[in-house]
Amino acid sequence: MTTYPVLPIIMPTDLKGQKNGYVVSAVLRTIQKPSGQLEKHAATAWNCLQLAAYFNNLTLNQVGAYRNYAQQLALFNARYSTTDMGRKPQVTRIWQGKKYYLKPGMSPCATPGNSDHGWGLAIDVANCSISSPICKWLLGDGFATCEALKYGFTWAVSDPKNPNFEPWHLQYVTGDTWTPAVLDLIKVFPNLVA
Repeated sequence: MTTYPVLPIIMPTDLKGQKNGYVVSAVLRTIQKPSGQLEKHAATAWNCLQLAAYFNNLTLNQVGAYRNYAQQLALFNARYSTTDMGRKPQVTRIWQGKKYYLKPGMSPCATPGNSDHGWGLAIDVANCSISSPICKWLLGDGFATCEALKYGFTWAVSDPKNPNFEPWHLQYVTGDTWTPAVLDLIKVFPNLVA
């Protein structure tokens, strides 16, 4: 069975004193395709990962990056209900002392104020399903050849059978330290630094 690399997030120091979903704009950098924002170290790593994909004849875009608190709340309310609507397998969250159930046909998300998107450290890759070329390239053969990991990103859940697994959800995990792959691309393309 294929497992996806998962490492704990090392928080960049510029997030110290920040609050999830309320990160100040000075800490965030704009990324493209479509436009969004990530914490500045994560943004640079993402720019490098996008270029690496391009060199491999792949298009790496995103459909979700930094989410402020209001965006997290709206997403959570759209996806969860206090009524179990029969989704199988069921995914639940506890928020404000109540149990919430994931609605059928919806993907999981964190409770408001607890999302890695709220730190600018998570990104959702466009067109990334388990069998898609971009996901296969990002994963490689696991830890040893994982393109995502080479650039400082891992998944949040390793087991595709876990109902919380999302193949498109990557999180930046290397804090203030860029990986050798990121540093190598920055030497050649200094404009990648966000």
